[in-house]
Amino acid sequence: MAKIAIMGLGVVGGGTADLLAENREKIRAACGEYLDLKYGLDVRDMPESPYRDLIVHDIAPIANDPEVSIVAETIGGVKHAYDYTVRLLGAGKSVVTSNKQLVSEHGAELLALAKENGCRYLFEASTGGGIPVIGPLSRDLSQNEITEISGILNGTTNYILTRKRDGGVGFETALAEAQQKGYAERDPSADVEGADACRKISILSATAFGKLIPPDKIHTEGITAIRQSDVSAAASMGAAVKLLGRAIKRGGECFVLVSPFFVPGKSPLAHADGVYNAISVTGNYVGDVMFYGRGAGAKATASAVVADLITAKTDASPVPTWEPAGEDFPTEFDSFVCPRYLAFSGIERNAVRVVFGDVTFLSGAEGEVAFITPAGTERECADGIARLSAGGGQLLSMIRVYESGERPEA
Repeated sequence: MAKIAIMGLGVVGGGTADLLAENREKIRAACGEYLDLKYGLDVRDMPESPYRDLIVHDIAPIANDPEVSIVAETIGGVKHAYDYTVRLLGAGKSVVTSNKQLVSEHGAELLALAKENGCRYLFEASTGGGIPVIGPLSRDLSQNEITEISGILNGTTNYILTRKRDGGVGFETALAEAQQKGYAERDPSADVEGADACRKISILSATAFGKLIPPDKIHTEGITAIRQSDVSAAASMGAAVKLLGRAIKRGGECFVLVSPFFVPGKSPLAHADGVYNAISVTGNYVGDVMFYGRGAGAKATASAVVADLITAKTDASPVPTWEPAGEDFPTEFDSFVCPRYLAFSGIERNAVRVVFGDVTFLSGAEGEVAFITPAGTERECADGIARLSAGGGQLLSMIRVYESGERPEA
């Protein structure tokens, strides 16, 4: 019988404890012995919790108990979670986590510490909730050269964009609905401004490419500037607006970004709606593989946490490590190539043709000129926008257009 601990008995930690109890026999069959909860670390006493007798308020009992070999960290944030994780890994105890911020900022260091001390640091639950994607990337697809990961990585923003398209509701209304349904936090800034998806694509790209790009080096945009007319323009060309995290690596260059995209209807990503997540992975031998499911929630995330607990108990394979990203990784974002949707007021179509060449015009809102540019670099697009602005145009929207398999170099 293996003894484990959970740090943080909130939504995810409590769900993990419930799953361990409810599926106790199934877990024993999967890993050869029971996984019994011995401690629950929390700042609260939680007198109503079924786990109240297991609660401790300090890391010492867990770190010093030789019976505890695996710990789940579901605290969130960095400060305490980082300190506790370092102490536990240093003591040779495996740690599994749902903490995307911690993994995206310190994953390289923590993986190296786990390897040094003969234990494991696992984080399936940090990306995609209950969708198994880290394991398949690091194990089942490891023989492939991964050339692209593109995904809808945040359920809150996907819900808002779906409601804007299907219900015609404004941003504030859709956000309020998401909060009422429990899909969005009281402070939704990490979701709607792209930080949550940024942390997740940082983890996915590190798993695929072996180098951890910190979130502050990843170009990140959110959805707060998306207008109803932009959503309608996308629909007019059979596309959907989606917030995507993307990691593209080809020809010695790598681009990692989070941004809204017009996703054409031919892509499965265009049809992942509501709070669902979808992640497309492209390998040089396997081709395209799609992962789809609920990206958040107590039960879905707890499922991934317990899967990692079982892996930590049963998997004796070598511990993978990541290198910190160097100054030249990823490639300078100004060189990223794709088509773009632009909407301007105060200009004529002829001026657009002069600056951007062979564009495709769309039906924009009254008084606007909306169009899709040919593929070009970020720098070229910015120069074109500057030229139209100098001629009296006012930029209203700029949204990139998703092309699966596009080449990132000019």
